[in-house]
Amino acid sequence: MSASVIIVDTQQKFRHKLIIQRPSSGLSLQGRIRVPGDKSISHRALMLGAIAQGETQIQGLLLGEDPRSTASCFQAMGAEISELNADLVKVKGIGLGNLQEPPDVLNAGNSGTTLRLMLGLLASHQGRFFTVTGDSSLRSRPMSRVVKPLQQMGAQIWGRKNASIAPLAIQGQSLKATHYHSPIASAQVKSCVLLAGLMTEGKTTVTEPALSRDHSERMLKAFGAKLDTDSDTNSVTITGGIQLYGQNVIVPGDISSAAFWLVAAAIVPDSELTIENVGVNPTRTGILEALEMMGADIVRENQREVAGEPVADLRVRSSKLKSCTIAGDIIPRMIDEIPILAVAAAFAEGTTVIKDAAELRVKESDRIAVMTQQLNKMGAKVTELPDGMEITGGTPLTGVDLDSFTDHRIAMSLAIAALNASGTTNIDRAEAASISYPDFFDTLKGIICS
Repeated sequence: MSASVIIVDTQQKFRHKLIIQRPSSGLSLQGRIRVPGDKSISHRALMLGAIAQGETQIQGLLLGEDPRSTASCFQAMGAEISELNADLVKVKGIGLGNLQEPPDVLNAGNSGTTLRLMLGLLASHQGRFFTVTGDSSLRSRPMSRVVKPLQQMGAQIWGRKNASIAPLAIQGQSLKATHYHSPIASAQVKSCVLLAGLMTEGKTTVTEPALSRDHSERMLKAFGAKLDTDSDTNSVTITGGIQLYGQNVIVPGDISSAAFWLVAAAIVPDSELTIENVGVNPTRTGILEALEMMGADIVRENQREVAGEPVADLRVRSSKLKSCTIAGDIIPRMIDEIPILAVAAAFAEGTTVIKDAAELRVKESDRIAVMTQQLNKMGAKVTELPDGMEITGGTPLTGVDLDSFTDHRIAMSLAIAALNASGTTNIDRAEAASISYPDFFDTLKGIICS
């Protein structure tokens, strides 16, 4: 008997239920796969291409819903962007400071990256008015973390609850340079302020309590911006008024997407997977370090650099995992991967503690509460902490009815947990996976052996 992985429609047209039935004889995962392009890099390539002079060509763009939201917003403001596909996307930029006032509200969909980074550009376009919104999930997520530093630079932004949540209205201004000391390590906050600094006379600096992912810095430099970084203080400074020029961008595979397969192969007995062409930027490899601390058998092969980003093939074999504590500076480098790490912990020997991750509560869902609730429904032993989880591994999991809460990373994490659960698991609203990984379920079916 082979494993059954089926996606069926429920009563709502665009709402799906994923059914995973694990055979009593067990299963393994085998093969070589590629994951979609890095979501963070895809967003930034589209944005910088739109505001640069000349043409930007992007290979390997993620075709999920979030980058589509970014493309749609910048098309509405005058950039010419060809049809999105993974082979080649062409962006005809309009030059720094030339975003047009759109005739309608800009809709970022479910993408916090789109909305937060875009605010920095909109706020600095003097004399132009913009209104931005998103779906119901995004309209509940905190925007004050980027609004406050922009207001410190002189931005005029209005919105609900003192401009802390979308929809937001922005009257572009001539901003003033600032040195912003961010209370959190957030690439979205840092990038928003740096993008505002592109249009601001003088030097704008962001200092973080810990180093967050640096895709914006790498790509801004590649497009011609002048940046200076100070690793001792976790600071980056941008000099305003320097024109950007179109580039050829090759987007590596997203390590956040690869994380699901790393954990899957580690916990499913007799498995071996190779995930090709994965971005291994040091500001994003917290998940590799965490899994290696747990004893996962992961090898980096064919290490190289592609368009300024380090890339490798990742080979992972099943192994006996052990517990550890994940906290401190590693958290910003793996914040998106913590839901799937919680699944790994459920199959590890001992008690794993995840702390300093309160940021998870303001993602597409409250990921701490949701993962705790859903894993416990399967029979795991998870205790919710204010800023994380305590997970005692080793308890056999059982297939039950689960819910993704329309969170893409929750949907995929629960699917991986179900591979090692007895019986049948039903995951409602599994279509959320298309936000970042449209082909996730097809890939899953393709690597299952029994």
